[in-house]
Amino acid sequence: MRTPQSHTALENPPSQSTLEDLRMPVQAKLAALWASFMFLYIYVDYFHLLMPGSIEGILAGKVSVFNITQVFLLAGLASVTIPALMIFLSVALSAKVNRWTNIIVAAVYIPVALVNLVGGAWMHMVFGAVVEVVLLLLIIRYAWKWQRSDRLFNME
Repeated sequence: MRTPQSHTALENPPSQSTLEDLRMPVQAKLAALWASFMFLYIYVDYFHLLMPGSIEGILAGKVSVFNITQVFLLAGLASVTIPALMIFLSVALSAKVNRWTNIIVAAVYIPVALVNLVGGAWMHMVFGAVVEVVLLLLIIRYAWKWQRSDRLFNME
């Protein structure tokens, strides 16, 4: 049963059409930001395939100036695995570890997001990098300002 929290709530009870703003835990916000980051991170690379010369370069065994090798592909997979795991880790880690992991990983990924702009970036790449950096800065901000009362799993 929902109890009114103020005098105004008694005078104006919520109707069925009233939207309720629920307080979202920081962990959920962080996971959503990492998921958004992942979509952009992957799609910027995907759209890069549509740029003239990309497919020919791949068929010749090159991506930009890099040779396509097992190490290159492993590094590429590692670069998407870490933020993909952050979606889960943001809701699974204890609060203290979670906070610092999000701050550190997001800070490391800001230069990673910008490195793709070196050597002739197209507008979609610049747009993607700007939005990625904004999302990473939001992750750092939410984790940094995380209050004890906001911690869903306060295991300190």
